[in-house]
Amino acid sequence: MESGFSLKDSTIGIFGLGLMGGSLAMRLKGHCARLIGFDSHPPTLELALSKNIIDHASADLATFLPQVDLLILATPVQSIINIIQRLPSLMPNPCIIIDLGSTKQDILQAMSILPERFDPVGGHPICGKEKPGLENADPNLYQDAPFVTTLLERTTHQAKSAITQLISTIGARLIEMTAEEHDRILASTSHLPFLLSSALAHSTSPDFASLIGPGFRSTSRLAGTPARMMMGIFKSNQENILNSIRQFRNSLNEIESALQDENDTQLELLLNQSRTAYKSLTEN
Repeated sequence: MESGFSLKDSTIGIFGLGLMGGSLAMRLKGHCARLIGFDSHPPTLELALSKNIIDHASADLATFLPQVDLLILATPVQSIINIIQRLPSLMPNPCIIIDLGSTKQDILQAMSILPERFDPVGGHPICGKEKPGLENADPNLYQDAPFVTTLLERTTHQAKSAITQLISTIGARLIEMTAEEHDRILASTSHLPFLLSSALAHSTSPDFASLIGPGFRSTSRLAGTPARMMMGIFKSNQENILNSIRQFRNSLNEIESALQDENDTQLELLLNQSRTAYKSLTEN
């Protein structure tokens, strides 16, 4: 593959046409020479073709993969790793590989042992919805969203250019960091919130449904995410997630103690500290 990369002149393959991959395809259509969608679910491929989201569709990677200049892996974490491990036997030609996985260390480890003809770089757009599937895809999903890139030692200027052009085309904001830093931070900002939403929904009686308001709906929203989408995240980022749970439990224990002791001064102080932290985290 020649040095330099031009998105508009390249054949792009997207493996996984769910919410993330489908939204990406919608935004990329017309900005590349050809867009090929890969998915193991035939009805999804049929829907993508009927909506003119992609140019070609295949449930078999081997069919169109040799024609792809840039392959984007938009499936759950464990599936991404499985695909990476299969690539050497499926793809005889040089190819840039980008993933959209929610954790990075295990994926980059799998990428690091790919043959030299592959040019991998890690990515993770910080956006999404709790409702999965192509039917919920949105071409504006990535607009103004942070898009983390995690580079390998072997990542070339060409792969960096490819992911930079991709991020610019979909309207996201590039943030570069290490895989270790990404996984540590996302444990608190993404993976823990899912578990807290799940715990809240699980611990609330169905008998209370008539009095569910916007506060509960927004706080428990992530519990609507299918568990299968999250299991690979928990497996690949277990230590960081457990640390985040412990930190949260400590904060909750402080609030519980102040409430139990009827220490109004301490409770108000803790809640005001939380309010200040919320503003600091969200007002930027």
